[in-house]
Amino acid sequence: MNDLALLLTPEGRALLDEVRGTAPADELAVATRLRRDHPAELVSAALGQARLRRRAAAKFGDEDAGRMFFTPNGVEQSTRAAVAAYRARRFRELGVTSVADLCCGIGGDAIALARAGIRVLAVDRDAPTAAAARANAEALGLAGLIEVREADVTQVDTSSFDAVFVDPARRGGRGRIFDPEAYSPPLSWAVRAATAARVAALKIAPGIPHETVPDAAEAEWISDGGDVKEAVLWFGTGAPGAVRATLLPGPRTLAGRGLPDPEVRPVGRYLYEPDGAVIRAHLVAEVAEEVGGGLLDPTIAYVTADELRPTPYASAYEITDRLPFNVKRLKALLREREVGTLTVKKRGSAVEPEELRRKVRPQGPNAATVFLTRVAGAPTMLLGAPVKKPA
Repeated sequence: MNDLALLLTPEGRALLDEVRGTAPADELAVATRLRRDHPAELVSAALGQARLRRRAAAKFGDEDAGRMFFTPNGVEQSTRAAVAAYRARRFRELGVTSVADLCCGIGGDAIALARAGIRVLAVDRDAPTAAAARANAEALGLAGLIEVREADVTQVDTSSFDAVFVDPARRGGRGRIFDPEAYSPPLSWAVRAATAARVAALKIAPGIPHETVPDAAEAEWISDGGDVKEAVLWFGTGAPGAVRATLLPGPRTLAGRGLPDPEVRPVGRYLYEPDGAVIRAHLVAEVAEEVGGGLLDPTIAYVTADELRPTPYASAYEITDRLPFNVKRLKALLREREVGTLTVKKRGSAVEPEELRRKVRPQGPNAATVFLTRVAGAPTMLLGAPVKKPA
């Protein structure tokens, strides 16, 4: 918090501008030079903040990250801007004009909500984090829509707000927390807070067991650029018990229809790898129906089909070869095809991709993808190439 107070002074802001873009290799030389005219504590704070801003650019973009203030945990745990903007649009579409953002962190979601025209009360009990959220609202010109309060979220009255958004802390001193009741605050408290509001959203870990999802909630899994980012429990959407997977950018949303598990079938000409959000949402059956396919194995989320039916919810590959797992045979095949760029994907295999690449030593101008998986229970290698995904 002292670092942030120093950086918000005129001298601190000027120093932040001066160290912008400093490469890690140049930090020592820059620090030595700046300490001739500035306090060592301020120089260290400015270089540390510049380092955090570089890391945060992947989530917030260069322009916003270059103006915002971060804590180390804030960079790690904040919502990616694209995901926060999508959620803010959903709130807006649900008629929400005010949100109590509980466990707001450095304000990533509050910023997106305010940019959607929604008034926000942003609450966090950690003083440095709340101070960073307040500084970010001011830095981005959103202080008129965002009130930041340092408080215990369980003691905050949210009854005057249209909606509640809760992002419980899911990390402790030993890393990630997998038990929802060990979140801070616990999931059970967050659900009670959600059901007391007209509309609510709870951000949770994407690996949450489906059986722990409350019956009153709509569960949504979100990926961005193919990477699963989070799961959200929505209340007040009019769709209790619904399940959906949303892919960004887009957005494209696949709704669950309660289909039975797909049948297992022989390997076809095409293999479909569902997006991670689809898999987490248990919607592989919906993808299989869309492409007219079945599973390679009852326990593995690869879909196979004879025809190509492009879908945004899965990446398609044209399969050229099916081999029982045998490194020597794969090496010979790759040498024959002059494959030098080998992408290794695996599901249901203990073999590590880098280990396989070392053993086969691919060389040549061509590229290929190999899937290490099981087909009807048997360890199998499928060789092929990606099919361009629809826009």
